[in-house]
Amino acid sequence: MTSDEQWRAPGVQAPPSPVLADALARLDAAYDALLSIPPETLSDEDLTRLVDASTRFADRAAGAVTAAVGEADHRRLGDAIGARHTGQWWAQRSLLTRPAANRLAHLGRRLSEELYARVHAALAGGEVHADQAAVIVNAVDAIPSSPDDLPSHAEAPAVLKARAVDHLLVLAKDHDAQALKLLGVRILDTVAPDVGEAAEAKELADEEAEAARKVSLTMRENGDGITTGKFTLPTAAAEMLRKQLMPIATPQQQHASHESGQASGRDERPLHVRLGWALIEWIERYPADHLPTSGGVSATVVVTMALGTLMGGLAAASLDTGSRISAGQARRLACEAGIIPAVLGGKSQVLDLGRTRRFHTKAQRIAIAQRDGGCTAEGCDLPPAACHVHHDQPWSRGGPTDTHTGRLLCHRHHRVIHDERYETTRHPDGKVSFHRRT
Repeated sequence: MTSDEQWRAPGVQAPPSPVLADALARLDAAYDALLSIPPETLSDEDLTRLVDASTRFADRAAGAVTAAVGEADHRRLGDAIGARHTGQWWAQRSLLTRPAANRLAHLGRRLSEELYARVHAALAGGEVHADQAAVIVNAVDAIPSSPDDLPSHAEAPAVLKARAVDHLLVLAKDHDAQALKLLGVRILDTVAPDVGEAAEAKELADEEAEAARKVSLTMRENGDGITTGKFTLPTAAAEMLRKQLMPIATPQQQHASHESGQASGRDERPLHVRLGWALIEWIERYPADHLPTSGGVSATVVVTMALGTLMGGLAAASLDTGSRISAGQARRLACEAGIIPAVLGGKSQVLDLGRTRRFHTKAQRIAIAQRDGGCTAEGCDLPPAACHVHHDQPWSRGGPTDTHTGRLLCHRHHRVIHDERYETTRHPDGKVSFHRRT
């Protein structure tokens, strides 16, 4: 029976190992000797040697720490205080932050595995940094562990992982953790190109399918003249949008667009601000004739204003969505390609086309939208953009396609007006109401 195996009374700690005690004492003495040398007394060459050696010592210390914590995790020492995991136990003893202790505890646990024995040896020898070791572990972990997730001709996952460890250790000699992480993402392309190509194809297909499921755009009007929102786009579409906005967002272009009163100077606003203005310019100047229609109603934004407003008056104007804007902004928007001004009191366009067309023209749809202001069903407040143009006298029965017999109805009420189960009543104010037949 060795001294470590001798019986001890409960609660009595084992005496310290003399071997460990001696090693720690000599380590403390060596550090004391090193720290007693004032760096300001060293030559440039010696100061460089101290920096290099201290960095290597820190890495070797990280190797000792991860080895000790990995073994502590294996022995579940945290159970003695009811800790949920080794990181919590270690953070409590060392006063490290919980995230820092958890990261190193996880690394120590992984480096204790046979697959990563060479990585741990490199860390303990001062050949790699702790963050490089973590990058290697994460990159190798990303390689599929099941043969079913690899092409049929691929080598066993264990072989691929071991080869990846060796290659990444070589790369770690010339690349920091950030660069190593980028290289690690494509490690299969290096150690097994055919496998890497198949794995990347599957990964990209999975990513694109997941991205398609998450596509969304939400906008919320705050009531203070500002609308906030957020979007989720596939990366490819987002890069296309960025490419379209970046030329508009250049400081010179933004300066010319928004500060034309000054002859010189650069726009020093942050890029995210300039990109926001670039999006506004992109929206306002999108060619109106390229916009689609929705249910027969133009998707082009219409600004309705009195003639006096256009000529310089102060009266507010309206968008066909129901929002109100200032006279100055209305006059500016009247000049943009993606905006149609509807000036009340100005010259009218001839809109009645009789029987020459089944579908209302763009000009007719705009005029009907301005007249109706939205769905004409009683109690419905959906705006023109959410409506169809309906023929009060059905075209199929000889009705004309003109503004007098056209009206806006939302999708729901457009179905109802054609539903024989309902009776329709037309009111003098242009509204319609429905009653279910009994």
